Amino acid sequence: MSETATDLTVDELAARAGVTVRTIRFYSTRGLLPPPEIGPRRVGRYGPDHLSRLALIEELQHQGLTLSAIERYLEQLPPDLSAQDLAIHRALVASWIPDKAEDATREQLERRVGRALTEEDLDRLAAMSVLVRTDDPRVFRVDPGLLHLGARLLDVPIALETIIAARTVVIEHTRSAARELSRLFKDEVWEPYRHGGPDEEELARMKSLSAHMQPMVVQALVTAFQRSMKQELRESFGEEGGNGPTGQEDRTARG
Repeated sequence: MSETATDLTVDELAARAGVTVRTIRFYSTRGLLPPPEIGPRRVGRYGPDHLSRLALIEELQHQGLTLSAIERYLEQLPPDLSAQDLAIHRALVASWIPDKAEDATREQLERRVGRALTEEDLDRLAAMSVLVRTDDPRVFRVDPGLLHLGARLLDVPIALETIIAARTVVIEHTRSAARELSRLFKDEVWEPYRHGGPDEEELARMKSLSAHMQPMVVQALVTAFQRSMKQELRESFGEEGGNGPTGQEDRTARG
């Protein structure tokens, strides 16, 4: 089984996050990470919130933000964000940078997720597109952006077939939304420009607009999905159905 909510030492947190202990201590001194809970024998214990916040910090650094800029970004977030909220922020930050995958052995994967992985676990991670098996059975292509989420879902009692079906639904509908949004942009923005004749300045403006659209569209899709899911849970399970992790208030939109 994986660790409980506050059962990570600083060494275990570093291994799960793929950073050094020195990095964690540095972030803590800058106020980027909240202090750990102090357990028996005065040992600091870290939990999912620390792990998600650390992943967000690392993603912001990969985007090229300075530590001062990261501090300002984090200061704007509501103080009561859960690990799930922070994971959504990280996904939004990572969504408009080029796809990246890393090679990892099974032992490296187990260090990152903090648990031994069975063949069934690997199949579930593959079904969630967290990893892809390679020709070398000892090496996997891993999506680091999905790894922490996939690891948390390993203990959720959902059948592998259900995971695959859910992934199919998500891919089908997101592709449909992307197709319609692309068509709308082409018909309403790009085609009128093309009929107006070539203009280098206007062309540059159109390219800049299309580049800036993606993060805005991603934010809009996430916000709309959160609200729609909350409404569906309320209609299916009553008012209390919107109080779980999936049905939380859309605090990310306020961040």
